[in-house]
Amino acid sequence: MNATPLVWLITIAVTIAFFVYEFFAHVRKPHVPTVAESARWSVFYISLALLFGIGIGLVSGWTFGGEYFAGYLTEKALSIDNLFVFLILMGGFAVPKEYQQKVLMIGIIIAIVLRGIFIAVGATLIENFSWIFYVFGALLLLLAYRQAFNSEESDPANGRVIKFMRRIFPITEEYHDDKLSVKLNGKRFLTPMLLAIVAIGFVDLVFAVDSIPAIYGLTSEAYIVFTANVFALMGLRQLYFLIGGLLARLVYLAQGLAVILGFIGIKLVFHALYINELPFINGGEGVGWAPEIPIWFSLLFIGATVAVATVASLLKTRGKPATPSADATQDEVLKDA
Repeated sequence: MNATPLVWLITIAVTIAFFVYEFFAHVRKPHVPTVAESARWSVFYISLALLFGIGIGLVSGWTFGGEYFAGYLTEKALSIDNLFVFLILMGGFAVPKEYQQKVLMIGIIIAIVLRGIFIAVGATLIENFSWIFYVFGALLLLLAYRQAFNSEESDPANGRVIKFMRRIFPITEEYHDDKLSVKLNGKRFLTPMLLAIVAIGFVDLVFAVDSIPAIYGLTSEAYIVFTANVFALMGLRQLYFLIGGLLARLVYLAQGLAVILGFIGIKLVFHALYINELPFINGGEGVGWAPEIPIWFSLLFIGATVAVATVASLLKTRGKPATPSADATQDEVLKDA
């Protein structure tokens, strides 16, 4: 696939333009999105992502098109997992519901910038060190195990970064509209709004540790990695308001993601063996029996896993009411405060 510097520049410019439009059209004026508004924009961004994948297939061939769709589906599934943490963050910081859009949008922009750096680093490592596939594969297998069996819950609103900021900077206890800082009695204070944005950006950086190696297990094209991540994150804000209250019904999502990460981890290890250059493994030669899993099989496997996890979750929780969204969680936090 030949993604020229001009193609990169156009892609980045269009991405920036979308976020600028979203900010001025939907986020600048604080409000709570309706279900209809969230649904319309969710459908728009998903449709845009699918059309972009079709465009890649038509222009660059369906091998790259398949890689994009597999990557997008994986990133979308992982981004839904992010929403669980976002709900906890909104409740932990008691973010007023009319300001949650701004927190999410700025946090997602930070996440895209940080992931862009990760993607560039990953592309450089893959280009210069073939053994990095062993590292990525082992990392994904470890993350798959933790995803499946780690039941510990943490409070990202009281993580180390946030505690450090609270020690170093003066921070108000209450919100001042949607301001990130405010001047009180001649002294500048940060607000909880800024802390919530930093927490969301940092949490997504942590999630990038599994999502970036995972998608590099499906494609070595940095352009596909970047665009799949951008499209997966673009509609995340709308999805948050659309399905926030239904997230707790996806009880098997963690297990489904663990299966996907484990599959891609094994795929990466097989690929590393196939192109092996490490002298202490098979004398520095590729291992002939290691299969190269085709992208069409990866796409089918990932799609089937997401479908099975979703259907099984909904059947398991059938008849049970959806848990409250971040709005209700926020009200509980304020009541206890």
